[in-house]
Amino acid sequence: MMQATFPVFDLKRFENAGAREKKTLGAEVDRICRDTGFLAVTNHGIPQAVIDAAWSKARAFFDLPPQQKQRARAPYKGYPYGYLGPELEALAKSRNVETPPDLKESFNGGPLGVPQGMSDPEALAFCYAETIWPEEPDGFVDAWKAYYAALKDLALRVMRVFATALGLPENHFDSYLDAPISALRALNYPEQHVAPKPGQIRAGAHTDYGSLTILLPQAGSRGLQIITPDGEWTEVPPIPGAFVINIGDLMARWTNDRWVSTVHRVVNPPADQGGRDRRQSMAFFHQPNWDAEIKVLDACLADGEAPRYAPVRSGPYLMEKFKATTK
Repeated sequence: MMQATFPVFDLKRFENAGAREKKTLGAEVDRICRDTGFLAVTNHGIPQAVIDAAWSKARAFFDLPPQQKQRARAPYKGYPYGYLGPELEALAKSRNVETPPDLKESFNGGPLGVPQGMSDPEALAFCYAETIWPEEPDGFVDAWKAYYAALKDLALRVMRVFATALGLPENHFDSYLDAPISALRALNYPEQHVAPKPGQIRAGAHTDYGSLTILLPQAGSRGLQIITPDGEWTEVPPIPGAFVINIGDLMARWTNDRWVSTVHRVVNPPADQGGRDRRQSMAFFHQPNWDAEIKVLDACLADGEAPRYAPVRSGPYLMEKFKATTK
């Protein structure tokens, strides 16, 4: 899948379109989501200054000595936010596949506030747990929060595209997303100076758990691969000025598998590069409100067709998935 054929969607065009053109563009997104569930979104409206600040502060954090990064570490196994050091997560475990831990480190942050009236103890202990902020670099927290807020808004706008693609009112999903429990991860895949263990890669084969993921890959980077309909692992190219969007498991459930939550992974640098290919990305994992009930949409059921999935609550579903991946 080369850049010339990777699906690219112009969000500004959709938002400025009339009803008829929106329907046509929605049908295009429906086709993509039935096929691979991956597309690039351009003209997204996120200021480049917001993107650059978050990216550079994340880079500066990962450049710190290990002992300084550890000051922001998650306080115990299964805590969702803060710094997660190298080889502490194996994403393939979410698919019940045993592998060596992934060759990456990450910084993770959750919602920027707790909604009024939220009292569920599981939600408060997990999705609304405090982010363990690093002391350095200066400006990290402000840059992170600005980026998180921008991506939260972008996710809502993409979900409106998805509603149109499914033949629903454009604001159908809004009520599920007024207090989303989304998480932001900055990921660093260090240079590999020691040969990986057998079967060990940068991020094991997995699907994402929520409604959608908004990925900012490093310009010119390689390694992100998806399984395409022909069953082959295929490279996802970084598109200049675009975010990569992919469908998560909850959206597949919502659509009764009409849309694909595609298996993807991040592979190691080619051997001829000697492991020198450091890679960074930022992934925003969009997740509906904690109490949102995710059940198969009537619009995705043919006459007489039964739902493939029982309803689940967004938050507890996410919590169990996350805990399965931590080492």
